[in-house]
Amino acid sequence: MSAVYKDDQEDWMTVCLKYLLFVFNFLFWVGGAAVLGVGVWTLVEKSDYLSLLASSTFAVSAYILILAGSLVVVTGFVGCCAVIREHRSCLSTYFFFLLIIFLIELVAGVLAYVYYQRLSEELKQHLNHTMTKNYAQPGKESITLAVDRLQQDFKCCGSNNSHDWMQSVYISYKQADGRVVPDSCCKTITPQCGKRDHPSNIYKVEGGCITKLEQFLADHLLIIGAVGIGVACLQLAGALLTACFIYLLYKEEEEAFGAL
Repeated sequence: MSAVYKDDQEDWMTVCLKYLLFVFNFLFWVGGAAVLGVGVWTLVEKSDYLSLLASSTFAVSAYILILAGSLVVVTGFVGCCAVIREHRSCLSTYFFFLLIIFLIELVAGVLAYVYYQRLSEELKQHLNHTMTKNYAQPGKESITLAVDRLQQDFKCCGSNNSHDWMQSVYISYKQADGRVVPDSCCKTITPQCGKRDHPSNIYKVEGGCITKLEQFLADHLLIIGAVGIGVACLQLAGALLTACFIYLLYKEEEEAFGAL
């Protein structure tokens, strides 16, 4: 009687775990879509600003999320097939994929957090040099476009303030054509509007573009970190469920073999 009860209890646990894994797979796909979406959105929204950063950590974090999100699509399909068929080798493959994705997303989250800690210092050391030395210079078209977009998007002028442009290579030479700031500093862009740096004509934001860009990137690094680490925890829970399911299937096969 006790053996029958034990078998029924194990069957019930197997069924419960099976349904739990189905629920997990749904959450897994949703989480994967969120990871992939955040990665793509980060690169699309911030692609113009990446050339202004000294390191590639920000971009690498986003690329890692895209890789992890793409793997989720494949892994979710493998997981569904494995759970339906109750095949231990498929489940083991699924478990292995979950651990890989867990590590990938954890790395992305940690990278984003570490970069968040040193973002302010990097911008202070690098942004002013990039803007003043590379703006409108041959071969630096991507930086020029990034600076113009930065100043227009955030309604700022110069890394710290508009006076930073007086030390720039662009303003120092004749190519500026009498401008004291680039035209992208103007509230309303018209040809050669950068010749007048009065507050009624150009943006005079306290803290300059550094403050604006730092806040913007910091907010998105927090999103990358939270999504990466949050979904990584979801993967870990799924891996534990899968390990339990594999163990129960192994016991059932062992008992069935022993009965023979």
